[in-house]
Amino acid sequence: MRPLHRRTLLASLAAAPTFGAVWPVLAGAPIDPLLQKAIDDPRRPAADRARDVYRHPGASLTFWGLKRGDTVIDVNPGTGWWTDIIAPYLAASGGHYIAAGADLSNPALSDGARKDRAAFEAKYADKSVYGDVSVAGFGKVSGPLAPPNTVDLVLISREVHNWAQVDGFVQKAFGDFHAALKPSGVLAIEEHRATEGADPKKGDGYLPESFVIAEAKKAGFVLAGRSEINANPKDTKNHPFGVWTLPPTNRSSASGQPPNPQFDHAPYLAIGESDRMTLKFVKPV
Repeated sequence: MRPLHRRTLLASLAAAPTFGAVWPVLAGAPIDPLLQKAIDDPRRPAADRARDVYRHPGASLTFWGLKRGDTVIDVNPGTGWWTDIIAPYLAASGGHYIAAGADLSNPALSDGARKDRAAFEAKYADKSVYGDVSVAGFGKVSGPLAPPNTVDLVLISREVHNWAQVDGFVQKAFGDFHAALKPSGVLAIEEHRATEGADPKKGDGYLPESFVIAEAKKAGFVLAGRSEINANPKDTKNHPFGVWTLPPTNRSSASGQPPNPQFDHAPYLAIGESDRMTLKFVKPV
C-alpha cells in the first residue's frame, strides 16, 4: 500500500472521530537505544526510577514521537522527572531542552516559585550532561515560549487539571504551545483520567479525556493518537483527597492540613498511581 502523504494523513485525522476507539499503536515499538540509555542512567534518583513501572517513559516518548535532535518544551517540569531523561537524550543528539517554568516577569509571582525556578536552573546547569537547558517564563500573563514555528514537541505531564480551575487558562496555554510548535509538531499530553461526564472543575486532579481532546481541538490541534500505555484499571477515581491520595503523593488529610497518622494508606498503595490518558496531537501543516 502506498504511504499517505503528510497532508492527506492530517486531513484524515481531522475528519476522524475525536473520542471513541483508540488509534492503532504498534505494540512493542522499539525504543531508541540512546533514549533507553538516558532512562537507565544511574544519575536518575532511585525514587524516580521506581516510578517507571507506572509512567513508562520509553514507551510514552516513543508513542509521542520524540526524535534525536528535537527541540522540546517540557511544561512545568517540577523537580525534573522528565528532565533527567529528555535533556541528556537531546544533549547527546544535538537537540535542545526548554523548560516552561515560573514567569519571572509576573510581579505577582510568589517567592517560592522564584526559588523553585532558581533551584531547577542550578540543578541542570551542567552542559556536559544536560546540554544548554533554558527556561521560558510560562503562566497566566506570560509571553511567547519560543520563536514561532521552532519547536518539535511540547510535553504536558499532569498539568491540564490545574489550568482547568482557572477560566481561560487552558486555551491561553494551548495557544502558546500551538504558536511555538512547527507545522506537524507534536503536543504530547499525559493526564489523570476522570470518568466521562465528570466536572472538569471538580478539583480532584482528574479530567475527562473528551474535555482535553475538545480543548486541544479548539486551539487548532488535530488528534493523532490515543494510547493506553499509562492506563490503570484499578483506579476507582473516588478517593478522599482526590488523585493525591494515591502514590506518589500519598495524602492523608485535606490540603493545608497536617498529615493524619491514623490514615490507612494500604488500599491506595494497592491501586498504585492514577489511571492516565496518553494523547498525541499535531499542529496541522
